[in-house]
Amino acid sequence: MSFFRIENVAKTFGEHQALQSFSIDLPKGQFLAIVGESGSGKSTLLRIMAGLEVQDLGEVWLGDLQILNPKQKLVSGYDQIKLIHQDYHLYPNSTVEENISRPLLSFDQSYRKKRVESLLKLLKLDALRTRFPRELSGGQQQKVAIAKAMSVEPDVLLLDEPFSSLDPIQTHELMGELKLIFQASGTTVILVTHDLDHALGLTDNLLILKKGKVVQKGNSKSLCTAPKSEYVARLFSPINALSGEKKSFIRPSDVKLRTSRGELAHVIDSRFLVHYNSLQIKIKETQAIWEADDPQRRFQVGDRVYVSWEEEKILRF
Repeated sequence: MSFFRIENVAKTFGEHQALQSFSIDLPKGQFLAIVGESGSGKSTLLRIMAGLEVQDLGEVWLGDLQILNPKQKLVSGYDQIKLIHQDYHLYPNSTVEENISRPLLSFDQSYRKKRVESLLKLLKLDALRTRFPRELSGGQQQKVAIAKAMSVEPDVLLLDEPFSSLDPIQTHELMGELKLIFQASGTTVILVTHDLDHALGLTDNLLILKKGKVVQKGNSKSLCTAPKSEYVARLFSPINALSGEKKSFIRPSDVKLRTSRGELAHVIDSRFLVHYNSLQIKIKETQAIWEADDPQRRFQVGDRVYVSWEEEKILRF
């Protein structure tokens, strides 16, 4: 059943087309990750969803409520839809507890206290309640920003590059926590990010945005195995161009490495990764440089290898 929908939204800045006829329709409680490169219109889209940016065309609806933009509404924004910014927007001279409580100042005191306590517990911030933002790590500040946004029990949470300022360890830890928190809350969540790994750490429901236009939507398996463009294919891994076949490619993980039978190549570089060695190989006939995965770590720089692949693994566009 439709809960949060965006209908044919478009936005330009001067001659730059930030969004082109963008539409989605989400049921209540769904988590969607929108993945796109810098400048693809992701942050502009979130601001329009939250009623904080004026679109040129299109409408935003939350159930039967039309989300009005700043030209249509005296005070922009809605408590039902909360945008969590990249820089957190915390009050620097207020404690963790006070930051979470701020949006609830007009609420009944007993409800405010109960709601803040439940969020401190849910996001594991209880031990940090008296600290100021400057005394917190980036991951802790992000959790406070999320708790602050969740304090008024919004129907929709919008996250703008939530891990952009965190290191890999903080990101991994926070992703695991947030996935459980959002599942427990039942809140509809939309995340935008340039990093596919960040998206996949939280949801398998993906939408790929390029230059303000939806290029593909689906789960990770369908997007990886049946990408509709080179752009989508390259989000998941490098791809090797096949000689003699226009716009045909093979992934490094689908390249078979043998000591005989196949196209002759030489290993020119090898990188140790957690689950396999990542090889750079030079195809003798074409002199093309390919990447290939070596899960058994059999081959070294300078080795001769023969490469092959299965027909059904070829990506064609």
